[in-house]
Amino acid sequence: MSTGLQVAGLASNFDWKSFVDQIINLERTPAARLERDQALNRQKVSLMDTLGTKLTALQTAVRDLKTDTLFGKRSATSSLSGSTWRPSAGVNTVTGAYSFAVSQLATTAKLAGATDIGSALNPASNDVSGLTLANLPIGQAVTAGTFTVNGAQVSVALTDSLQDVFDAISTATGGTVTAAYSSSTDGVTLTSSSGAVMLGAANDTSNFLRALRLNNNGTASVSSSARLGSVKPAATLANANLSTAITAVDGAGAGTFSINGVAIAYNVNTDSLSSVIANINASTAGVSASYDPLTDRLTLANKGTGDLGISVSESTGGLLGALGLTSGTTFTRGNNAEFTLNGGATFSSLSNTLDASAHGVTGLSVTVDSTSSQTITVAADTSAMRTKIEKFVQEFNGVQEFIDTQTRVSTNARGEVNAAALSGNREIQDWATSLRRMVFAAVGGLTGSVKRLDDLGLDFKAGTSQLEIEDGAKLDQALAQNTADVQAFFTTATTGFGAKLDTYLGQLETKNDDQQKALNNQTTSLGEQIATIERRLVQRRELLESAFIRMEEAQQKLKQQQTSLDAIFAKKSS
Repeated sequence: MSTGLQVAGLASNFDWKSFVDQIINLERTPAARLERDQALNRQKVSLMDTLGTKLTALQTAVRDLKTDTLFGKRSATSSLSGSTWRPSAGVNTVTGAYSFAVSQLATTAKLAGATDIGSALNPASNDVSGLTLANLPIGQAVTAGTFTVNGAQVSVALTDSLQDVFDAISTATGGTVTAAYSSSTDGVTLTSSSGAVMLGAANDTSNFLRALRLNNNGTASVSSSARLGSVKPAATLANANLSTAITAVDGAGAGTFSINGVAIAYNVNTDSLSSVIANINASTAGVSASYDPLTDRLTLANKGTGDLGISVSESTGGLLGALGLTSGTTFTRGNNAEFTLNGGATFSSLSNTLDASAHGVTGLSVTVDSTSSQTITVAADTSAMRTKIEKFVQEFNGVQEFIDTQTRVSTNARGEVNAAALSGNREIQDWATSLRRMVFAAVGGLTGSVKRLDDLGLDFKAGTSQLEIEDGAKLDQALAQNTADVQAFFTTATTGFGAKLDTYLGQLETKNDDQQKALNNQTTSLGEQIATIERRLVQRRELLESAFIRMEEAQQKLKQQQTSLDAIFAKKSS
């Protein structure tokens, strides 16, 4: 077959390729119709998928309405404007007014250890020439700079020894003020030979005087107001400057003590006072430990309030003894909160949160922070209920509007009919009708004041399928005053509004899914039919093109023969 003769009309002067295209296009009409059916099916599936989403949203709103906890929700408010009390009411707390009169707040019990648990700066001697300012075991670290004594500035560096500073004071004041350390009092004394000692100036840059606890007293002699030596919280316990040695440890330096029966381990060679405090606070002993560097004392406080004790125990020579928590302690008992309810007997509570364990009203809790009298009103939380009802109305209307729009058949001004994609689906239209009928039907078996939505002030907008809260005051009154009846209407098992509508919506979702599956199967079948037609059209095109090419070849041969004959006749004529 000549490839050149595949060009339409080369021999015949006939555009047979355009002719073949027209024939194929005509014969493809059934496939085009099937493709339109496919596109419509896909559109319907998409719309029904959206409808399924809306049905699910409506079902969720219905399920929210049929939960017991919704209508059992309560609000709790104080009668005192701006009250800092924090009342709360749990689900199904009995509504009413509760008058609390608090006469005593709960406080925390504390066990304060002995003060001055740290060793003196130099317990054996008054010589402080070997103590540098940087390493002084005192409650407040010294800063470098200048301080003033009797109007004379004294400069100090952290590398100076305490004796160096004493000498600098004497030099700066011309020998009129001398300083000395006493190991017996563990304090420093400044003595003036010419009137009262005057300490400090507004432009001082070193805190030396405060750190050594030296304050003006208007006399010629000023001494530290308290012992100077204290514990070093960050140093290991073996080097923490404790005045009492820790001996109840093993060869590796490990020991234990107990607080409220909870054992806490430590090691004098690796643990510091700070790490021991952190371990106490992280334990289950129920106490918080803290160290005060100014009083050089450790204190244990219960994490909770109330008249509860704090017990400590360890072997003789242990860490607690060195920290002053086994003798010389001061125990401050905690108070229980005391209050009356509705003028009755006095109740006691370990906590300032007065709950049912203290007063017996299930679900009611009031956290108090002042001794006063306030009335707590517990009421149905109508706001939460109304919000859920409004959500149901919104989702119901969304389903109705969607079905109305997608099944509508209308006529324009020219009399042309416009049909929505789902207009032929009578089943879906029946869903909308059934939903409207169901939501406004009365719920049987109820004895309360609420048996249908109309009793809650809900109705359809005139001439539409849209639900609305027609009478908001009626709804609010029902929610506040007839909460139990509203709850029974929505939540009664099997026969209640919520149960029946939930079941029906589940059936609609299943039917909607089934319709989508059927449409998808139909679309697949249409695709197979289209593919069959396309294969047949390909074969048809090949046959037509082959026939026309043979025609071109025949005409080409005829032309060649004609040319030969013409040449022969012309030769004979000549």
